[in-house]
Amino acid sequence: MREPDGTVRPAYADFAELLDDLSIESLVTKQAAAEELFRRLGITFAVYAEGGSTERLIPFDLIPRILAQSEWELVQRGCVQRVKAINIFLYDIYHDQEIIKAGLVPPEFVLLNPAYRPEMHGVEPPNKVYAHIAGIDLVRTGESDFFVLEDNVRTPSGVSYVLENREIMMRLFPDAFAGQSISPVGNYPERLLENLRAVAPGGAESPVVVLLTPGRYNSAYFEHVFLAEQMGVELVEGGDLFVRDGYVWMRTTEGPVKVDVIYRRVDDTFMDPLAFNPQSALGIPGLLSVIRSGRVALANALGTGVADDKAMYCYVPRMIEFYLGEHAILNNVLTYMLRDPKQRQHVFNNLHNLVVKEVQGSGGYGMLIGPASTAEEREAYKLRVMQNPENYIAQPTLALSTAPTLIDGEIVPRHVDLRPFVLSGKETSVIPGGLTRVALVKDSLVVNSSQGGGTKDTWVLERG
Repeated sequence: MREPDGTVRPAYADFAELLDDLSIESLVTKQAAAEELFRRLGITFAVYAEGGSTERLIPFDLIPRILAQSEWELVQRGCVQRVKAINIFLYDIYHDQEIIKAGLVPPEFVLLNPAYRPEMHGVEPPNKVYAHIAGIDLVRTGESDFFVLEDNVRTPSGVSYVLENREIMMRLFPDAFAGQSISPVGNYPERLLENLRAVAPGGAESPVVVLLTPGRYNSAYFEHVFLAEQMGVELVEGGDLFVRDGYVWMRTTEGPVKVDVIYRRVDDTFMDPLAFNPQSALGIPGLLSVIRSGRVALANALGTGVADDKAMYCYVPRMIEFYLGEHAILNNVLTYMLRDPKQRQHVFNNLHNLVVKEVQGSGGYGMLIGPASTAEEREAYKLRVMQNPENYIAQPTLALSTAPTLIDGEIVPRHVDLRPFVLSGKETSVIPGGLTRVALVKDSLVVNSSQGGGTKDTWVLERG
């Protein structure tokens, strides 16, 4: 919010004035009102470490993160560039594999990747889009230095918090929205639906779109219900859909209805028990054959997980240069591959300064944050890595930017990241702002909600 000399940054000028006119007591009252609204709306997530059905309110901080238009343009261009390259890469690895032939990506990183789906080889998705919805996790380390931490292109979540956070902020601070021009985010469901309809097979005029959820025990179930309601589409579980005559159908009280597009929030392995996990009760038997015949579109497509593998992340700048002929706008974090003995030894020698992650991990689980760990934890983690070094990467801990946060009646700095959401259909676009996640514990760098992090509204100021 402030420059190093203590002056308020221009983007925050109006909100800083508004804060000056409010007492801490009134801010605490607004915070309590926000929490009550979240509780009433049922905005929750489940914590798997506590049994999978423990519902928690996601902590919300009412001091927004504010970006000037020039800052946002850099982020927006970088995210669009990145997702375009990832979509071309996914099309390539399931067709001609030019990037592998060019020697720019090791073949085993693709072909032996657990997320690679050979069943998708040769499949032609509409508009050649695999990742229809992507979440790009960014951290800021300097004035114009944004680093990508990871690309989420399987089933990225969190956009419901972006929309609900904005709704609550407009109730709590109506004057702030009246006094300055803040880019709206409320049209996300319409834009998402438009993108989903754009990839319907055969250019159906009024395509039927459904949102497939694993059910109410999933950590993001609130979001599944919310998005289906906002888009005006049916929320379905695997048992609501079936395959017949080469098409996917939805059971309704008025008889079967043909489905054109499935926005799925179910992992690959559970999508079709005939093709993948035979024990799955979450998917639709025979779905893969309908996808392969081009009679239903799946968003995101099967096999997209290759591109958000944390080892594959290292090669995204090469993808951008190879497919787009451009340099990456957003930086990658220096990443060590623990499968390589030399890099592994370097990481082990410097474990106290590094973050180690599982390549297929998510939600902040299974990580070691070196600076916050004990010698015993580091030794135990080394043994874990040695059992399967290919499963781990390491990165230096970055000096994440901080944002003002209301904690226990005080405004204090806390570390934040940013997840913009990128939509791909006929075109690729980014929702202004995105999800700002905040580490609520002093000096902590872990922002994941599953690890106790919270969220903020993200404001992008429009010109003028």
